[in-house]
Amino acid sequence: MSERTIALVTGANKGIGYEIAAGLGALGWRVGVGARDRERRDTAVEKLRAAGADAFGVPLDVTDDASVAAAAELIAEHAGGLDVLVNNAAIAGAMPQIPTTLDPVTVRDVVETNVIGVLRVTNAMLPMLRDSASPRIVNMSSSVASLALQSTPGIDMGQVPAAYLASKTFLNALTIQYAKELSDTNILINSGCPGYTATDLNGFQGVRTPEQGAAIAIHLATLRADGPTGGFFDDAGTVHW
Repeated sequence: MSERTIALVTGANKGIGYEIAAGLGALGWRVGVGARDRERRDTAVEKLRAAGADAFGVPLDVTDDASVAAAAELIAEHAGGLDVLVNNAAIAGAMPQIPTTLDPVTVRDVVETNVIGVLRVTNAMLPMLRDSASPRIVNMSSSVASLALQSTPGIDMGQVPAAYLASKTFLNALTIQYAKELSDTNILINSGCPGYTATDLNGFQGVRTPEQGAAIAIHLATLRADGPTGGFFDDAGTVHW
């Protein structure tokens, strides 16, 4: 394992993912820019390097077993290990997503990326994370995933796409189960909410900048050894499940 902290951020070629990579790079970390699109990935890496970050590209499609396995091999060979994994890659899915008319195909597509993709990447990277002195896993979620908020009278969460919402609730449940299984290790795993951030996921309707949205991931990626695990957080603190 390299003395320098090594991180992988999925979906890091743009938006929140790019700003997470930029923030971790600014700390002096070596950052793997995980993305499917070669041109956008290369552009992101060049931009990060121009800003002084030690960034490298990682071809990565979280929905493909072979791609994820190849990414793990590349990181092991190129960087010598992995300390931090930020599962940021996600899709909103085809619209509209009203439960009574929701196409099951849309649900499968969204879950494949937003949940199974996280499972696939996390398990592929776990052997390297287990060898790290300070391993951290951050799963980018959303406050719309909170069953407590969804069911609280008087709280209007707006027209949230049903498949996307359910996928993030599913992801939070997976985070909890990982934390329980890994409780006897030094791996800290948490869900983070970036807030309503302007990205192409929501047609740039969000009220927060990608830099602001990235802050919670950077915080959770840099937790001290006595930090929380199995939690759900935003910039204000704990988000109720």
